[in-house]
Amino acid sequence: MNPATTPATTAASEALFDRARAVTPGGVNSPVRAFTAVGGTPRFITSASGAWLTDADGNDYVDLICSWGPMLLGHAHPDVQAAVAGAVARGTSYGTPTEPEVELAEEIVARTPVERVRFVSSGTEATMSAIRLARGATGRDLVVKFAGCYHGHVDTLLAQAGSGVATLAVPGTSGVPASSAAETLVLPYNDREAVLAAFAAHGTRIACLITEAFPGNMGVVPPAPGFNAFLAETCRAHGALFISDEVMTGFRATEHGGWGLDGAIEGWVPDLMTFGKVMGGGFPAAAFGGRADLMSHLAPEGSVYQAGTLSGNPVATTAGLATLRLATPEVYAQLDATALTIRNAVTEHLQAASVPHTVQSAGTMFSVFFSGEPVRDFAEASQQDTAAYAAFFHSMLDQGVYLPPSAYEAWFVSAAHDERAISTIIDALPAAAVAAAAASALVDEGGR
Repeated sequence: MNPATTPATTAASEALFDRARAVTPGGVNSPVRAFTAVGGTPRFITSASGAWLTDADGNDYVDLICSWGPMLLGHAHPDVQAAVAGAVARGTSYGTPTEPEVELAEEIVARTPVERVRFVSSGTEATMSAIRLARGATGRDLVVKFAGCYHGHVDTLLAQAGSGVATLAVPGTSGVPASSAAETLVLPYNDREAVLAAFAAHGTRIACLITEAFPGNMGVVPPAPGFNAFLAETCRAHGALFISDEVMTGFRATEHGGWGLDGAIEGWVPDLMTFGKVMGGGFPAAAFGGRADLMSHLAPEGSVYQAGTLSGNPVATTAGLATLRLATPEVYAQLDATALTIRNAVTEHLQAASVPHTVQSAGTMFSVFFSGEPVRDFAEASQQDTAAYAAFFHSMLDQGVYLPPSAYEAWFVSAAHDERAISTIIDALPAAAVAAAAASALVDEGGR
C-alpha cells in the first residue's frame, strides 16, 4: 500500500477488512474486490443512490462499475425499488412457477433472437448450463473458447479466462481436473486462422464454441468486423453450436445487447445465448436461451437435466422486469452520450500528460488500456502498464471516483450519472493522469 494515496478516512473499511479476512478467504467473496491488483484498502460500501456509493467511513464516490453492469438505471431507482418492495411483501421465494418469470422471459425474447429462455441464479450457472445443453444436443464433448474471455468459474471454461484470473495472475486452472481442461481448446481472440485450424483438426468432436459477444473481461476488446458472423458460420458448417455469452453485454451494451451491435445488423443469430446482470436488476439472476428446438432438449421436455431451487425467483425477476421496462431507447441514448463524454475527457487528460493509452468501447461499455496501441486480444491486453493504472485508480478514488480495481475490466455508467457526477469525474482526471505518468516513469527507470 502506498501511504501517499491512502485517505485518512478509511478506518472503518480497514477494520471491516481485517474482520473479513479472519472469516473469508482473502476477505472478499469475489477476488477482484480485494484490491490486490491496485493495492490499498477495499472500500466497504454501506449504501448507494443514483450514481453514488457511500462507504463505511462516510466517503462518497461516483460509481463507474455499477455493480459490474447491472445498475443501468443507477442505484436504488425508485420505480425498481417500489416493484421489489411489492414483490417482497408477497413473499420472497415459492419454489413454484410465477407470473413475473413468464413476463421477464417474454421481455428477453422480444429484445433478442432467442425463442425460449430458462432462468438460473448466476452467470456461471448460465454458461455451465448452456455448455451442458450443447453437449447433450450434439453428442460431442469438446468446447472452444478464447483466451481472455471469462464465462464464469466453470471447470471447462476457466482456462485463460481474463478478468479476476488475469488480475491475480493465476497461472492455470488449479483445482480443475486435467480431464476437464483437456475438453477445452483455447484460441487467441480475433484470430480467424486459429479458429479454422481448430475446426479442421477437431471439427467432428466440437460441441460448441463460446465467446463473449463483445469481450469485457480483459478490458473491452471488440470483435474484428465480421468476426462473430464468421464464428457463427464456421460452427454451422461443422455441426457445432455457437454460444454468445451476453452475461455482461446483454441489455447493457445496447437495448438488444452486444448482438445489437453486429448480429442485428449483419443478420446472423447465435444458437444459444447467456444473460445476466442487467436482466436481474441487481439481484442474483441469469438465464440462457436459444432456438426452441435446442431448448427442448432440457428437462422436463428432454433428457438434459438442469434445475435450481431459486431459479426464476419472484423478487429477482420482478426487479429485472422493472429494469428492462424502464430501459427505453431514450435511456440508451443518454448512456451513450455520458460514456462518450467520459471517454473523450479521459483521452484529453491522458494525452496532455503524455500517458500512452487506448480507449475502447462496445456500445455503452468502455475501458481504458494503458497501452499506446489498439488491443485486439488477451496477449495485447496483458502488455499494458498496470502500475500506471494502479496510480490512476488511486488518484481517482482519493478524489471521489470509484473505478474498477483492475486494469482488466470494463467501465460502466448509468442513467443517473448527471452533470454533478460527470463533473466530479472530469475534475479528477488531470491529477490522475499526472499520477499515472509518474508511475509509468518509475517503471521505465526500473526496467520493465
